[in-house]
Order: sequence, then C-alpha cells, then structure tokens
Amino acid sequence: MASLDESILTIGLPTVLQDLNTTIVHGIWIITGYRLMITALLVLFGRLGDMHGKVRLYNIGFAVFTVGSLLCGLSATGEQLVAFRFLQGVGAALIIANSAAIVTDSFPLNELGAGLGTNAMALNIGAVFGYTLSGVMITLFGWRSIFFINVPIGIFGTFWAYKRLKELSKRNVGERFDYVGSALYCVALSIILYGMTIGNPLSLNNLSILIFGFMLFLIFIIVERMEKYPMLELSLFKLRLFAAGNLSGFSNALAYNCIPFVMGSLYLQLIMGYSPFTAGLMMIPMEVLVFVMSPISGRLSDKYGNRGFASLGLALNAAAQFWLSTLNENSSYIALLAGLSLFGLGRALFNSPNTSSIMSSVPPERRGVANGVRATLVQTGMVLSVPLSLLLMATAMPYDTLSRIVSSTQLTGLESYTFGAALNRVSLILGIITLVAIIPSILRGPRIHTVPDFGKTLNRKL
Repeated sequence: MASLDESILTIGLPTVLQDLNTTIVHGIWIITGYRLMITALLVLFGRLGDMHGKVRLYNIGFAVFTVGSLLCGLSATGEQLVAFRFLQGVGAALIIANSAAIVTDSFPLNELGAGLGTNAMALNIGAVFGYTLSGVMITLFGWRSIFFINVPIGIFGTFWAYKRLKELSKRNVGERFDYVGSALYCVALSIILYGMTIGNPLSLNNLSILIFGFMLFLIFIIVERMEKYPMLELSLFKLRLFAAGNLSGFSNALAYNCIPFVMGSLYLQLIMGYSPFTAGLMMIPMEVLVFVMSPISGRLSDKYGNRGFASLGLALNAAAQFWLSTLNENSSYIALLAGLSLFGLGRALFNSPNTSSIMSSVPPERRGVANGVRATLVQTGMVLSVPLSLLLMATAMPYDTLSRIVSSTQLTGLESYTFGAALNRVSLILGIITLVAIIPSILRGPRIHTVPDFGKTLNRKL
C-alpha cells in the first residue's frame, strides 16, 4: 500500500486536477508531499520505534494511512487533497520505518536475506500495480476509487497487525527523545527537497533555498554530536558495513527512480508517442523481474554472502544505464525491454543483500533507527532522482525549452532529436554514478556483527 501510493497518481493526475478545478502547483504537491513526509520522518519514527516499540508504531501507521486514504478520496479541493496526502505520508513513514526492522527481529541471521527479500517483493507488488491500477480504476470508477481501495485493506491490515505481531526486541527505556534534533532534521530536509523540486534548480531563488536548507542541516549535525541520546546516531557510520551499504543504496536509488520518469513518461510518451497507460504497461516487465528475483536473491545471499550479489547488481544497473543511453526515436521496444530487464535484474540482486548487510551490522535495539537512516537515504535518493534528471537535461538544452517540451503532447523532428540527446545524457551520467557506487560496495568487507555503544565496540565474526 505504501509503495503503491507513491506512483498511483502519476497517470491520473490530469484527471484529478480537472475534476477539482485546481492548479499544477497543487498537482506537484499532491505527488511530492506524500514522498516528502516519508523522507523527512523516517529517521524520527525509527528512533521512536526503538524507544516505544516497533510493532506499536507500525500498527499506528497502518491506521493513520487508512484514515488518510479515506480523507484523500473525500477531498473537495486541491488544498484538501494536498493536506490529506501529507497525512497519508505520515502513516506510510510509520509503516516503512519499522517494517524492515520488524522483519530483521523475526529472522535468524542465516535467513535474514530471505525475509527481507520477501519484504522487498511486497514493495514491488505495489510498484507494479501503481503503474497500471490507477489507469484502470480511474477509467472504470473515477479517481477517488484509487484512494478508497486502500480503506478495506487498511482496516483489515490494522486489525490483523494488532492481533498477530508481537514485540521481539528490547525497548530503549530511560532514553529521552531528541526533540530539537528531530525538528531541525525535518525542517532542514523539507527545505532542501523543496528547493530541489520547485522551479528551476539553477535559479537564484532555488539555490538560496538549498543553501539555507544545508545550513540548517549542518546545525543539525552539530547538535547531534553534542546530544547524549541523538535521533541520528552518527556513530553508526563508523561501521564499515553500515556506511558502505548506505552509500551504495543511496546511489542506486538515485539512478533507479528516474527510470519510470525518464523512460516511461518522457521517452515512451514524448519521443515514441505512446499513451500514458500503454507506457505504464511497458514498464511492468522490469518490476515483475524485481518481484520474482528479490526473494531468490535474498536466499542466495544468505548462503554465499551479501557483498558479491550487491556489487553484481550495481554492475548490471550501470550496464543497463549505458545501454539505455544509446536509444533514440528509431529504437524498438525490444531494445528498451533489454535495458529495462537488465535494470530489473540488477535491482533485485542488489536490494535484499544490501539491506541485509546494513541491518545485520547493528544490534537489535538500534535496528529501528538504523532502518530509518537506511530508508531515509533511499527515499532521499528517490526524491532527488527526478529533479537531478531534469537538471542534467538542462545542461543539454535551455531549461525554459525543456519545461515547455515536458508539458507538450507532440514534438517537432528537431525537438525530438534534441530532447532524445538530453535523455541519453541523463542515462549516461547516472550510469557513471552507479559504476562508482560499486567501489564502496566491494570495500564493505566480510560480514561482521558490530555493536556500537558510545565508543565501546564489540566485533564478532559470523
């Protein structure tokens, strides 16, 4: 449900804006607000999960997400829908911040990859349905149905999670919550994402917003270093497995999340002339491959180790980006399918082993905040991916021209050639970024269980 609602409005947004008689500004925040809340709150909710129980917060998140979905479906104005999408994002953040930590607590280390692979499979089911379900439901039942469908599922899920899930890890009793650090983190990250997603990222106004956001983030780092019980435990990044895995995960998310946008929304629709619904269908094979291979990759990494599979996955993703950078208006769908399939296989090989490597590097009582850090970096990479792709395209053509082309329905021959070259530049540069990410993945070393406790470290070879 949480991953489904990240993409479900991509195709149906014009219908929503027309029905509510609202502006494109509202449209941007109807999509961005949901992911912004997830990204800004993951670490905070991971920390709260360690203090008050991961299962409790997971159950609350299920309920909040369900209520938010109902209110989204009942929205009468663009302002209401934006506000309720923020509420829905709060519920999604509670779910995502604690789900992988609950799975990690429930599995022995020699089966952890399989458990996390199944969790990743569930997320990819949502991604697959997000591309197609919105088009079908909007056509048959109207746009409100894409939110109402969450309500019966959410009611059952909330009840079932409350009845079946049990808390397995010890809570950090006696530790006070870092309210100042949490507020600084949320505000700083929100401002940075705002500057990256609104308007021309190279404009003086947006650069000023970004500088202010990074200054607040620097203040947040200083505050956290002085805090006895910080929201973001910087000592975790002293662990090679944890730091390397998160750096690789961020880079992979940065390269992956632009694929549906660049290839699905721009290449297939503007260059090749397909409808949004058909373009969504053409993207499904990539997600199906991730769905099928993620649990297999997890089981293999349990047996043979995480480092090799994660590094191989990054190599395949880089190769896929380089292949996609060669496509043009005369390329066949088979050529695109080859690149998308290679990307899907690489993502499946990378995700579960990398998550297993990160989560097994920290003790159980720190897995909530560790998963919050991991998921936040992944979500941040995903949020920055689309603005970064537009920024890279703007280096090949004027930004005003790019904005006009993106909102066009038909391109001239010259525009198609220029725009295609800009898309190729995006794939090429992101391929290089992914290739560089292989370095920390390989250097993460053998699997070691490390327990950071304010300067006292215990290493135990597994």
